Amino acid sequence: MFTSSSIVALSILCFLSQASAVPALHKNATLNSPRKIGKRCTGEIISLSDVAAAEECDTIVIGGFTVPAGETFSLTPPDGASVSLTGELTFGFKELGPLMKISGNDITCGHDLNGQGTLYWDGLGGNGGVTKPAPLLTLNMGGTFSNVQIVNSPQRAVAINGNSLTVSGVIVNNGAGTAANSLSGGKPAGANTDGFDVAANDVTITGCTVTNQDDCLAINRGTSITFSNNVCQGIGHGISIGSISSGATVSGVTISGNKVTGTVNGLRIKTDATATGSIVENVVYENNVLTGITSFGVLIDQSYPATLGTPGTGVVIENVNFEGTNTVSVASTANAVEVNCGSTKSCTGTWNWGGLTTSGGKGSNIKNAPVTGGSGF
Repeated sequence: MFTSSSIVALSILCFLSQASAVPALHKNATLNSPRKIGKRCTGEIISLSDVAAAEECDTIVIGGFTVPAGETFSLTPPDGASVSLTGELTFGFKELGPLMKISGNDITCGHDLNGQGTLYWDGLGGNGGVTKPAPLLTLNMGGTFSNVQIVNSPQRAVAINGNSLTVSGVIVNNGAGTAANSLSGGKPAGANTDGFDVAANDVTITGCTVTNQDDCLAINRGTSITFSNNVCQGIGHGISIGSISSGATVSGVTISGNKVTGTVNGLRIKTDATATGSIVENVVYENNVLTGITSFGVLIDQSYPATLGTPGTGVVIENVNFEGTNTVSVASTANAVEVNCGSTKSCTGTWNWGGLTTSGGKGSNIKNAPVTGGSGF
C-alpha cells in the first residue's frame, strides 16, 4: 500500500555489461562518463548514505528503503558491475525530479521503473495543477542502456543528457494516461509525458516503444542523433525536433524506419517564434510509416508555441530531406503537410521531399520553404 509520503516505486534489476579486469576504453566512452573499474566486493545500499561506498564495488545490492522526499537517487556503478534490487525502492512524496539519475556505461535493466503517475496526473502536465517530478529517469552516461520498461511517468519519462549513448529495447508505457480521471475535466489525465528528451551528441535510440500523450521523441539540441526502428503510439505528438529556443544547434538527425500510429502529430519541427541564433540542419527522414494521424502528418512551424501563427525568422532550418519511402496517412480532418516558415532565409538549403507520399486530409500548405518533389500534398 502506497501512502502520500511514499508513492513512487521502482522495481529494477540491472546488469552492467561484463568487462575484463582491465577493460579497454569503450569506443563511445565520453568525458562525462569515464570508465570506472570496480573492486571485487559487494556494496549494499539501504540508504543514500551507503551509495558512495557501494559504487566502489563490482556487485551492488540495493535493499528496500525510502529515498527521502526531495532527494534524487543518483547511481554511478563501475563498468563490469552487477546491480540488483532486492526490496521495494520508494520515493518520499515531493513534487521534484528527476527521481533517479544514472551515470556510467553499458547498463542493462530487466524490470520496471514505476512512476505511479496516476497519483499525479490531472490533465495539465507541466502547465499547472499538481507539480509533477520530471523526468523520471535522467541518463548522464555514454555506452549503452537497454531493456527497461518505464510505467506511468508523472511527466517526462527519459532525459538523455550524456554523449555517445545508444538506447535500445526501452518501453515507455504511459497508456493509462489516455483515460480521464477525476482531476482532468474529461481530458486525458496524462500530459507532457514525453518518451525521450534529447540534449546531447552522438545519440542513437533504436528498437523502443512509446505510448504516451506528448512527444515520442523531442530533440532540444545535439548533433549526430539517430532515431530508428521505434514504435510511437497513443495520443502523443509524434517525432519532434524542438521546440528550439535561442542559441541551440541541432545538426545531423536521421529519423529512420519508425512506425507512428494514431498520434496527433506525425513528424514535426517546431521553433520558438521569438528565438534567435539557432539552427536546425541536415535532417533526413527515411522509410518511416505513419498511419491514422489526427491533426498534422508533417508539421514544420516557426511560430511555436502558437500553431501556424506568425512565424519568426531567428532560427534557421536548413536541408530537410525525405529519402527512401516515407508514407504518411492522415485522418480526413487533418492536414497532411503544413510548413510555416518566417522567410526564405530562415528555411533554406535543399528540401528534397521526393521520398514522401501522403494520403488523406483536407489539404496542405507550404510557406517560404524550398520544398521539391513528393506526392499527395
